Amino acid sequence: MGVSFLLSSQFYCLLLLISLCFYVENSIAITRHYKFDIIEQNVTRVCHTKSMVTVNGQFPGPRIVAREGDRLIIHVVNHVKHNISIHWHGIRQIRSGWADGPAYITQCPIQRGKSYVYNYTIEGQRGTLWWHAHISWLRNTVYGPIVIYPKIGISYPFPKPYKQFPIILGEWFNADPEAVIKEALKSGGGPNISDAYTINGFPGPFYNCSTKDTYKLHVKPGKTYLLRLINAALNTEFFFTIANHTLTVVDVDAVYVKPFDTKILVIAPGQTTNVLLKTKFHHPNTTFLITAKPYATGQAPFDNSTVAALLLYKHTHSTKKIPIIKPKLPVFNDSSFVMKFTNKFRSLASKDFPCNVPKEISKQFFFTIGLGTKPCHKNKTCQGPNGARFSASVNNVSFTMPKKALLQSHFFGQSKGVYTLDFPRKPLIPFNYTGNPPNNTMVRKGTKVVVLPYNASVELIMQDTGILGVESHPLHLHGFNFFVVGQGFGNFDPKKDRSGFNLVDPVERNTIGVPSGGWVAIRFLADNPGVWFMHCHLEVHTSWGLKMAWIVKDGEHPHQKLLPPPADLPQC
Repeated sequence: MGVSFLLSSQFYCLLLLISLCFYVENSIAITRHYKFDIIEQNVTRVCHTKSMVTVNGQFPGPRIVAREGDRLIIHVVNHVKHNISIHWHGIRQIRSGWADGPAYITQCPIQRGKSYVYNYTIEGQRGTLWWHAHISWLRNTVYGPIVIYPKIGISYPFPKPYKQFPIILGEWFNADPEAVIKEALKSGGGPNISDAYTINGFPGPFYNCSTKDTYKLHVKPGKTYLLRLINAALNTEFFFTIANHTLTVVDVDAVYVKPFDTKILVIAPGQTTNVLLKTKFHHPNTTFLITAKPYATGQAPFDNSTVAALLLYKHTHSTKKIPIIKPKLPVFNDSSFVMKFTNKFRSLASKDFPCNVPKEISKQFFFTIGLGTKPCHKNKTCQGPNGARFSASVNNVSFTMPKKALLQSHFFGQSKGVYTLDFPRKPLIPFNYTGNPPNNTMVRKGTKVVVLPYNASVELIMQDTGILGVESHPLHLHGFNFFVVGQGFGNFDPKKDRSGFNLVDPVERNTIGVPSGGWVAIRFLADNPGVWFMHCHLEVHTSWGLKMAWIVKDGEHPHQKLLPPPADLPQC
């Protein structure tokens, strides 16, 4: 009896200990460690084998999985000839700007043979984000998903999915993308376009030699799947659809939205979109295509091909003997469809997920976003318009990358010769932005920033310009989410358009498209001290200078101040 009781007590204590360990492991934030080795890897696609820069030899790169509140420590070691830095796209980096990643903005790049430890905590975010290289065009192959689950015990505000899958859209270049942009910047003209698009690294059956290089999504009948869509392409916005299936949008840029159904969605480079896919209840003897094709509005050439993957119901072993259903997508320049789709997004604005859009504004800005030209080098002719060089700008300023990181210069008070504080709050010469441009389309170069006091409430109007033709520009803001309070076609009219702003449930994002021939209005609270990059996520436009930076000063209290840099911060 006594021995039996003793064994029972020991067994009970063991169960209690296991339960306690399980509770602690799954109820509190934990630290997750990852190792990123930047190496060269041979990859074959569309009849072509090339050596390209990868993380851990994977294309796309490894998946990072965490929960809200977790701390991530990611040790990046550079083994290739290129300098490298990694950006954790959409992570707010509260007081940890040293881990944000854009080269020469928050850090000097990691040189060959060197390493850097990115150390940050995921605060108040859950959903899908992604990571990518943030120097030159290396992000073409160096990217991967970040999956952030809610805290244990916190459920999704939508039906729990049966399974989840990342769907990453990308671009494939037969040539080295670094050589492509280097030649374009040298000539002053536009770069060569990509050779294919990819879904999870595979081009699909519509390209040469790619029948076997097709991503297959296997599903069961009558289930709900969560698809985590990421647009990792260098220079392409996409229409996306799955033949004969409806998608329910539930999350964008790691923020829940009021769910809505759609057959076709639009996703710009840098954006993420979580959708629920409800499969058919009866097993269809059919293969359904998952397709994406470009949304393009400019006059420059682009790859007008279609990438495809296969949606296969379980027990469908062959696609040769069964019909394949192909979907229809809008024409490549259907800006009306894009505007209607974008206007469907609304924040949940619920008790658990409030919409904290700033109602009172302390700082207002008006930025023109667009392409222009600058003179070619003396006694030379360039391949841009009228023998000039392509350039891109914000408020007619084409950003010049510094040789020393802005954040380091700001933190140590060493800005002289690195940047100036005279970025214009509005265009110096107003004109009809979406009509006939003025004769002087030349832009100025400079490393100019905007300084904001801590906790400033900011309203920013971004206006597309038609100097070289109207074009959509997906703008990404580092360090913050913002609220999209309004958008429209034509020139922004402050009297008419501001009265229509949505201050109740505007969508919250980190990347938004400035409409082709139109404008978008965003608001955000500058509650994160540091230096924060803002740029077009069409990489060619960023290379031409469509970028700028915000400096947010420290607040008065200790928890409102930027933390000191880590000891292993790379040096220029």
